[in-house]
Amino acid sequence: MCGRYYVDDDTVGEIHRIAKNADFPVRAGDIRPSETAAVFSQRNGMLAAENMVWGYPGYQGKSLLINARSEGILERRTFQDDILSRRCVIPAKGFYEWSPSKEKYWFEDGSPILFLAGCYNAQGKFVIITTNANASVSPIHSRMPLLLSENELEGWLFDEDSMKGALQKIPQLLNRRTDYEQMSLFS
Repeated sequence: MCGRYYVDDDTVGEIHRIAKNADFPVRAGDIRPSETAAVFSQRNGMLAAENMVWGYPGYQGKSLLINARSEGILERRTFQDDILSRRCVIPAKGFYEWSPSKEKYWFEDGSPILFLAGCYNAQGKFVIITTNANASVSPIHSRMPLLLSENELEGWLFDEDSMKGALQKIPQLLNRRTDYEQMSLFS
């Protein structure tokens, strides 16, 4: 699961470098569900950046759906049309996960930008696609965002076969840190 991510000034610079149309204010800081954030999408056959809102309306309007599982996204009616025709990439410096004991952990790879796979609906609301956690995240949480490399962006956005292949990938290992980690007196 991914319930919060972060965009810093270097990430904003990378968004402007990658999408030449990013001539709008790009929000930096913590990004939470229901907030507006920059995403990469496909517009008129070109990679573009635009602002969208994080979260689909939940069932009967009672909650937000902020993530979609990669394993079933092609079959799930809520996401099926969107993953086939409206894919996006969410740029982030890194993301947060909370352990079962509610400790907050930060994940990043040391680069200015991570690329989180997503899709969006006709109303301009996006979800982050999650997959089984890799070895760097699994001690904290069982799910993590599906990460793409920069050279996979256009394949994800424009090519259905590339998208289907990416849904099966294991994300790269990440750096993990927390401000406070419980230590045991007994090892």
